[in-house]
Amino acid sequence: MRIILFGPPGSGKGTQGDLVERRYGFPKISTGDLLRRAVREKTPLGIKAEAMMNRGELVNDEIVEGLVREKIAAPDTRQGYLLDGFPRNLAQVQSLEDMDGRRPEVIIVIDVDERSLVERMQGRLTCRKCGAVYNLLLQKPRAEGRCDVCGGELYKRADDRPDVIRERLRVYQEETKKIRAHYQAKGVFYRVDGSGTVDEVFGRISGILDRELASGEANKAQR
Repeated sequence: MRIILFGPPGSGKGTQGDLVERRYGFPKISTGDLLRRAVREKTPLGIKAEAMMNRGELVNDEIVEGLVREKIAAPDTRQGYLLDGFPRNLAQVQSLEDMDGRRPEVIIVIDVDERSLVERMQGRLTCRKCGAVYNLLLQKPRAEGRCDVCGGELYKRADDRPDVIRERLRVYQEETKKIRAHYQAKGVFYRVDGSGTVDEVFGRISGILDRELASGEANKAQR
């Protein structure tokens, strides 16, 4: 199974993706993580990406799609995987279906109202050392001002201001509108209420995945 997780900034998408990976064993594929690793390890795609970033350019679809293609061809993704941050446009949707089109898929969008998202993101803290993200409303660090993972200092990003947040939400809705319509037409699109605790949201997501996995197994048994 392929799981594609969407959600606006502040929806908790990254946290939910981690929980899905731990429960179901499907590797979480984050394009941001793939890109950083490729640059760090000086892979051919990483070298190309680093050159673009050094010139102040955005990394193009060709490189991002190449990184995803390499990852989903790895042995640990044979039973399934979860995509976080990909696809971002219809061209990437088509590329994904070209490279792995026969795999059953489930697309889940975490919906949270704008007011709640602004409140969440204003309470967000990021580790300067490892990049882990916390939230004073939903996921507080155990020690105030310090990362649970590495002990690094937590700080508030300069762009977590209401006006900037609202613009990021507007851009997200515009960028994903056509993608959502595509998956709705395929009948594999689910909306999940993103309000409540992390565990409550995960319960809604896992309910969908449990049903889809059970349906897939039943279909296999009938063949």
